[in-house]
Amino acid sequence: MAERDPAPESVFDRLTDTLDPPLLVVTAADGAERAGCVVGFHSQCSLEPLRYALWLSTVNRTYRVALRSDYLGIHLLGVDDDGLGRWFGGHTGDEEDSFAGIGVDPGPGGVPLVRGVPGRFSARRVALLEADGDHACFVVEAGPDSIGDIAGSGPLLRVSDLSGIEPGHE
Repeated sequence: MAERDPAPESVFDRLTDTLDPPLLVVTAADGAERAGCVVGFHSQCSLEPLRYALWLSTVNRTYRVALRSDYLGIHLLGVDDDGLGRWFGGHTGDEEDSFAGIGVDPGPGGVPLVRGVPGRFSARRVALLEADGDHACFVVEAGPDSIGDIAGSGPLLRVSDLSGIEPGHE
């Protein structure tokens, strides 16, 4: 007797369990508010023009601020930045200032750019895809008004490095 194929959900779960992408901190500002969160779903999505896709949880405050933002900040985290990852992943700006005690520089549109991370850049929001899921896709484009820097290299903080973190939102 032939074995049945596993359920599509279990195949998908097993596939995604093998992935271990680097974590980002994504920041946004709308003139009145600023916000930031940890993001594990992201990818470059175009070479010409240079574009990047970021999926933000729709229950997250950063999502709500990003909806009103022209620019987003994208920050690479190194393995030594696990405290920063836990802070932005385990706290919500709904209850406290996400940037208290964290050094930031202002980027275009006032987007906060966190200091001291291995890499950071700002990019203009050019598209939004909401498809009835728990995350929405923000597409950003690097352009002449984008700013950023690469401060170092080395191992990046990955999803598996922050396992067991209690999210700021359910």
